[in-house]
Amino acid sequence: MSTKESERQFPKSKGVVMTTTGGSISVVPANEASWEDLEAVLGAARCHSGRCYCQRYKIPVSKWNQIDDDERAFLLRAETNCGNPEAGTTSGLLAYLDDEPVGWCAIEPRIAYKKLSSSRVPWAGRNEDKQDEGVWAITCFLIRNGYRRRGITYELTRAAVEFARKRGARAVEGYPMITVPDKEITWGELHVGSRNAFAAAGFREVTRPTERRVVMRLDLE
Repeated sequence: MSTKESERQFPKSKGVVMTTTGGSISVVPANEASWEDLEAVLGAARCHSGRCYCQRYKIPVSKWNQIDDDERAFLLRAETNCGNPEAGTTSGLLAYLDDEPVGWCAIEPRIAYKKLSSSRVPWAGRNEDKQDEGVWAITCFLIRNGYRRRGITYELTRAAVEFARKRGARAVEGYPMITVPDKEITWGELHVGSRNAFAAAGFREVTRPTERRVVMRLDLE
């Protein structure tokens, strides 16, 4: 049996968190999904002069252009352990609408995103230990074309909280955009998520470092 065929064996019915008129949304840790399914969601998404593969907060700017798309994909595949449900570690979540892979959420301990420690957004107006291993961060969402505006980001946010809680997180943070009704925001800007999705999952606003960006946090203790 080929690797691709064996990866497709994993059921997608686990972790159903919402049923809509268009079907059931389920969310699973990335290692319980196949790499083929994650690639289907990531699609042609591009960031920083290439396909990001959620390495934006990990690779220094000075080295970004020295690492090609295939290498970034290799890094993400190693981080997620896609296709290996018995893996001891994984990062991120994959959402399905029925059996179709439709959404991705990047979540790990905050210290895994090395560039966050030097970014202004998380720390403006705050005095906190940047190396606190108990704080996790949600840094990215990606929803496939044709499946947006169905509440998938909301379900991924809720699932991310439980994912982090079960792995010992004391708190979860996000750095979303403020959205305004009837005002369009490009999907590239909204990859960090919307404030509304975090608020619906119980997060509170900590700071507002820019006019459109907020730091949201949920303490789990």
